[in-house]
Amino acid sequence: MKKALSKAPLSLHEYASNASPEDAEKWDLRLYVAGQTPRSIAAFANLKRLCEERLAGRYNIEVIDLMKHPQLAAGDQIIAIPTLVRKLPQPIRKIVGDLRDTDRTLVGLQLRPGKI
Repeated sequence: MKKALSKAPLSLHEYASNASPEDAEKWDLRLYVAGQTPRSIAAFANLKRLCEERLAGRYNIEVIDLMKHPQLAAGDQIIAIPTLVRKLPQPIRKIVGDLRDTDRTLVGLQLRPGKI
């Protein structure tokens, strides 16, 4: 019986230097809105801008219109709109509002440490 050759485990430095952009942490974001209101449109535009600046190529935004699918509000316990829910990376985080306060949004998403 032939013994399989085992590869030595990579060190943390080797792993980091071999990591591809596909291995980077993916962000799964869900934005709850109610129709095409000015606040909903602003929330999406602000979120898209922040994601392009900070998470380029590593994010997915799902927009859920509660006017069309009100039953979906219960799953994430949505009580105000617009609300952004960060599903991944865990833990789940929620931010209510149009996301125009960049610093507050970055802290809420845990993209930047800070105080609010």
